[in-house]
Amino acid sequence: MKQPIFTGSWGKCHIQGIAADLEKGYIYYSFTTRLVKAKLDGTVIGCVDGLMGHLGCIAFRAEDGRVYGSLEYKSDSIGRGILSALGSSAALEDAFYIAIFDVDKIDRMDMDAEKDGVMTTVYLKTAADDYNGAGRGGAPHKYGCSGIDGTAFAPLPGAPLGKRYLYVAYGIYGEIDREDNDHQVLLCYDVDGWAAYARPLSQASMHRSGPEEPAEKYFVYTGNTTYGVQNLEYDAAQQALFMAVYPGKKEEFPNYRLFAADLAEPAEQAALKGLEEAGKRLRLKRLGAYHPASDTYGWHFPYGATGLFSCGGGRWLISEPHLSESGQCSWIYSYVWNEKTPFVLAEEGFF
Repeated sequence: MKQPIFTGSWGKCHIQGIAADLEKGYIYYSFTTRLVKAKLDGTVIGCVDGLMGHLGCIAFRAEDGRVYGSLEYKSDSIGRGILSALGSSAALEDAFYIAIFDVDKIDRMDMDAEKDGVMTTVYLKTAADDYNGAGRGGAPHKYGCSGIDGTAFAPLPGAPLGKRYLYVAYGIYGEIDREDNDHQVLLCYDVDGWAAYARPLSQASMHRSGPEEPAEKYFVYTGNTTYGVQNLEYDAAQQALFMAVYPGKKEEFPNYRLFAADLAEPAEQAALKGLEEAGKRLRLKRLGAYHPASDTYGWHFPYGATGLFSCGGGRWLISEPHLSESGQCSWIYSYVWNEKTPFVLAEEGFF
């Protein structure tokens, strides 16, 4: 197949994430308020629409054949912007969910997320508590939490060949005048028992069915970023969780666009810089450019924040967003791993 895969154009809201089922030959796109299902040659099969919140990063789980994605409702500038793009005056409750799509049922356009039995949701109480909580010195939003975005399935730290858990990354407000928002925060969940929590979503009456707390909460010191981890993706070859971000604005940090959290080693309980607490810390992989003053590693790779997918064997699919005359769209390019850059465009598409 020639480069690249074209997503099609999907209105005013830009692409947020990609995931693929390589065995069945499907690729999935999150376009903020809808999930799109397509073949790997770009042929669109159908979509799930009707969401008035922010559907962010998505991840495919091979164990149950479903797509999981972060779904948040909030009354900040992001939430208001989504409603404005939809031309809606709805007043929605603040709520944070993992949306679970039964993608085998997606067989036509404009399926309804609430009514067509294709999507259930699980409420994330911990994310809501931190979003509504206070940070250091009483600053709003604990850890600078702006909600949730990045999602990925990966082993626990130090267990690269073990069972895979759902990691959910916080969004982080990009405030430069506080020191308690310089970590990426990752919630880790065992989803095997989630059938007991999953409920259809009613946006008119948000449910609160979900686990009381995650299995683990991890912290990764990167320096502040603008809205935290946009895309989270596990790569088994590197034993790392890759975190694509919009760069931060604090001058004391290199403000990389891509980081890799090390899952080859167990997390360590440690005091957390800038926070008045200790927690389980994941170190960054010693890959890419090193910034001694902040002791951080990363890359200034320009893409990935709108879609990052590891195909295995050093092969990656990465979104490059565009705006066409017909609306927001993306080109999905095939890349190969290169530690320094860290990706190089493949000579031709993989599929």
